[in-house]
Amino acid sequence: MGAADLLQSLALVPLTLLPIMNPLSGAPVFSMTVGGDPVASRQLARQVAINCWLVLVGSMLVGTYVLELFGISLPIVRIGGGLLVAASGWRMLNRSDDDEVQAAVKRNQTVAWTHADVVRRSFFPLTFPLTTGPGTIAAATAIGAGWPRQLQMYVAGAMVAVLGATLTVGVVFLVYRHAGVLMAKLGEVGSLVMIRLMAFMLLCIGIQIIWTGWAELNGITSP
Repeated sequence: MGAADLLQSLALVPLTLLPIMNPLSGAPVFSMTVGGDPVASRQLARQVAINCWLVLVGSMLVGTYVLELFGISLPIVRIGGGLLVAASGWRMLNRSDDDEVQAAVKRNQTVAWTHADVVRRSFFPLTFPLTTGPGTIAAATAIGAGWPRQLQMYVAGAMVAVLGATLTVGVVFLVYRHAGVLMAKLGEVGSLVMIRLMAFMLLCIGIQIIWTGWAELNGITSP
């Protein structure tokens, strides 16, 4: 594998995964979760980035083998994950003032976050399914499945992919770290509009993922 191939493989990971992950769509939810606490924002953004890195690298390294072990195909993963994404979008659209995220925001105004709080709130829904959803996992698994099986080539491909995953989650960290600034510029009304819009888009993305998985199972060309 030459230098040009290595660079191409390195660029492939963020170019493939970032459009699917789309951290901008999760910025409103992230901002609501941390409230106006800059310390919590930095801690949570870092933990979400770590979680995303683990999901991406794990999917690339062992995703194919795990699916084969349990006899699960990628289309089934898409359908199951799409249901989770659609359900998350539906909950966001129908959220009341007493839901978990709003309660967390109110607590953040007076209570400092502990490390346990950061870890607990960083995975669902921020890491999964908002950032590294089923589409991302399926794409990362597909990247890993395309590596050569010769040991030296496999190790080289894995190292490059891990570096690419690091660059990808670096972008996620920067977006989430400054999510509060973005929402502040939008204002209260703009933030509410963006949150509802992203919730609707998340619902549509979930339905699209379900359709893609179902179409793959039935040999139908996805629109």
